[in-house]
Amino acid sequence: MFSRAFWKLYWKLAGWKVKTAWQVPKDAWPGTLRQAIIAVAPHTSGWDVVTGMAARAVMPIPNAHYLAKKELFDGPFGWFFKASGGVPVDRGASTNLVDQVVEHFKTNSDFVLALSPEGTRKRVDRLKTGFWHIAKLAQVPIVLAGLDFKHKLLHFSEPFVPGDTPEHDWPKIIRFFAAMEGKHPENGLAHLQNQAQ
Repeated sequence: MFSRAFWKLYWKLAGWKVKTAWQVPKDAWPGTLRQAIIAVAPHTSGWDVVTGMAARAVMPIPNAHYLAKKELFDGPFGWFFKASGGVPVDRGASTNLVDQVVEHFKTNSDFVLALSPEGTRKRVDRLKTGFWHIAKLAQVPIVLAGLDFKHKLLHFSEPFVPGDTPEHDWPKIIRFFAAMEGKHPENGLAHLQNQAQ
């Protein structure tokens, strides 16, 4: 209760607003999306995580999770990562990361996973395809979440089911994210617009 109140206050004081491509009931994440991948970009700053945590409380988005290496859950702050929705993954395991995450979807009927398709805060020349493959194999929809720091708007796309190949969906994904200005615009995705042709 306290945590949600804190994040809602932060959201209000920071001046952020949510803009969605679908009709969202007041204070409710769409009930039909009990499972989904939320691809969040551009990821250019540590403030992206703070904004995301606040957004999860404001909408609210139940059962929202993020990935973190399993070693973090064994340390003194393991309780924090568990309480905040962290999901431990073993990067050294014989099972690849995509398969590990797909298994979480198979065993949890209420599981929403937010991740960055860039995988880094640095400027990238292409997005990683892991989030797309997870959604495809787990048979869950993708929602794009764009962080526009210039206008203090968090944009949500309509949920969509992955197409036959990543290349099929890449143009609309790139167009959506390229329009967003991150905290550090020089590390954003506007330069990838030529890939959306």
